Amino acid sequence: MAKFDPRGRKVKILATLGPASRSPEMIEKLLRAGADAFRVNMSHGDHETHAQTIAAIRAVEKDVGRPVAVLCDLQGPKLRVGQFAGGKAVIRHGGHFTLDRNPEPGDENRVCLPHPELFGVLQKGQRLLIDDGKLRLRVIRADDNEILCSAEVGGVISDRKGVNVPDAVVPVPALTEKDRRDLTFALEQGADWIALSFVQRPEDVAEARKLMGSSGTALMAKIEKPAAIGRLEEIIELADGIMVARGDLGVELNPEEVPPLQKRIVEVTRRSGKPVVVATQMLESMIESPAPTRAEVSDVANAVYDGADAVMLSAETASGAWPVEAVTIMHRIAAQVENDPGYAERIHFTQVRPDATTADALAQASASIAETVSVSAIAVFTGSGSTARRVARERPGVPMLVLTPSPRIARRLALLWGTHAVHTKDIGSFEEMIAKGKRMALRHGFATAGSKLIALAGVPFGTPGSTNLLHVVTVSGDELSRHGG
Repeated sequence: MAKFDPRGRKVKILATLGPASRSPEMIEKLLRAGADAFRVNMSHGDHETHAQTIAAIRAVEKDVGRPVAVLCDLQGPKLRVGQFAGGKAVIRHGGHFTLDRNPEPGDENRVCLPHPELFGVLQKGQRLLIDDGKLRLRVIRADDNEILCSAEVGGVISDRKGVNVPDAVVPVPALTEKDRRDLTFALEQGADWIALSFVQRPEDVAEARKLMGSSGTALMAKIEKPAAIGRLEEIIELADGIMVARGDLGVELNPEEVPPLQKRIVEVTRRSGKPVVVATQMLESMIESPAPTRAEVSDVANAVYDGADAVMLSAETASGAWPVEAVTIMHRIAAQVENDPGYAERIHFTQVRPDATTADALAQASASIAETVSVSAIAVFTGSGSTARRVARERPGVPMLVLTPSPRIARRLALLWGTHAVHTKDIGSFEEMIAKGKRMALRHGFATAGSKLIALAGVPFGTPGSTNLLHVVTVSGDELSRHGG
């Protein structure tokens, strides 16, 4: 791969592709503006379009010379009401409204709810939120055929509007038939990450993992249901990464509950060493405006201060009028925060305790040495990515140059904090490791003559999970003259 300059920032940017941005020209512009990974939203579009998008990403990746992660986001089991005579109706504020199993078109008094599994679990006093919470119903009585509700907030309801059930664990599978088809497609296309929507319990993650088999693709659990919060640590344990999906989370919870919850999810996931993405409405006004609001800038900055691995753009880049500007501004916000002298202190508010393993101890030591000795980078040699995750968990003050023989691991690490991954041939000896570490650090702009590097690897080489070697080296002038090889 050709050289591509380091970003100069540690948090990553995940940009959603769509009608406004999926051409090869726009993908390259977004990459050069600061995007590190791309999200393909399986809720919209068909497989042919998605295949073209992924092929375009891979072609641009090759031209630009930087590993790029592709994340395919499954739609999940979205609950929706049926249809109305005339396409819509008005639910009277304070009046009664019934959800039933009658397929006839609805009116101002009732509508079909084509999800029989809901009728057996809803109880008196529980809430139903329709159209992203614009209408709020509270259950008066529920049986196997009808759910009678009072309208706490009425209004216009139209065909196929979404339904959120925040107060109950809904007995629906995490993967619909559509999701299963989309998952098979994404794996065939070589997606680096699969995002699993509407996770409620650890079993949902286990089910997806089983279907994915030994594909080598990573699994990201989206936290957007209150039910998932109570079992957060179990879900993190089974997933490879976590996304704070604030859209539906903000519908099902009171708005003021979301910010502290976001901080908690980021903190708990960071302790695990797995990447955590903060998503939804980060620069929402930039769908139509070339500049964000002050509140949106603060929102992105707070996610960076909290130590999130990545921040995500949704409609801003997928269908908005200013996709390149949205990525550019997100990059500038992140870079500004990371240049704040107080950033290092804030990012270490989360206390990370290493596990009692040699690999964890060396990862912690590398971050500590980087604080004590003036080193320009930590060169991590990894086959599985686990050493890189361990070092990233420590949030070191210097960049991480990750050298891996696996192109899939290099791409997957595009969502991991502080990493600059390079796909390179495997090493076979200590001398080769040191030489390659120096050469790659020079080539990718992480070192100059006289710079010190920390090298982290495992012996015997090529054995996954065997990190047991830390070495501090100095780059000489001789190496500077021959680093092109």
